[in-house]
Amino acid sequence: MTHPHPHTHSHALDAEQAHSRLPDLIVLDVRTPGEYATGHLPGALNIPLDHLARALPDLRDAAVRSEILVVCASGTRAEKARATLADHGITATTLTGGTGAWTDGGHALHHPDHDRRTPWAMERQVRFTAGAVVLTGLTLGRLRPAFRLATAGVAGGLVYSALTNTCGMAALLARLPHNRPHQGDLDATLAALRAR
Repeated sequence: MTHPHPHTHSHALDAEQAHSRLPDLIVLDVRTPGEYATGHLPGALNIPLDHLARALPDLRDAAVRSEILVVCASGTRAEKARATLADHGITATTLTGGTGAWTDGGHALHHPDHDRRTPWAMERQVRFTAGAVVLTGLTLGRLRPAFRLATAGVAGGLVYSALTNTCGMAALLARLPHNRPHQGDLDATLAALRAR
């Protein structure tokens, strides 16, 4: 079966299309290492969105050989990564609905074997942090009403997040050490990308 040339295809594939073409794709997972460790598409390489600039030369070379499929949890970060790649002359496709749509379509995620404890998925980290800030604000707000502003800030942030389909708290949490790739892991990922 022939597929359109990379420069003429749609910018998105649904889970079924991606599954049928998976062996021919370079899958780039732009989530944090913690999210990636909770399960990813088979063969996916993890280059977090905020480390994409370092991988641009290798991704440019890889795009000549194979089509790049960019994946995240829901599709939002993947689309940002696709736009960044396009700004640098690299054509890529995204997975509509991200890993959520992949599993909803009945496709399995790969769960790597490792000895260290797997960090929580980003969505879970955000829910925990938002809940902790709200509880703290409510509790301390009984002593000093000014602490209730933290609760209002989280509520406003959640509304803004829903309206814009972005999450500032996730962006902040992604910068924590347990969510950042180790230098050696990123080097190994880039070497694997060069080998494809």
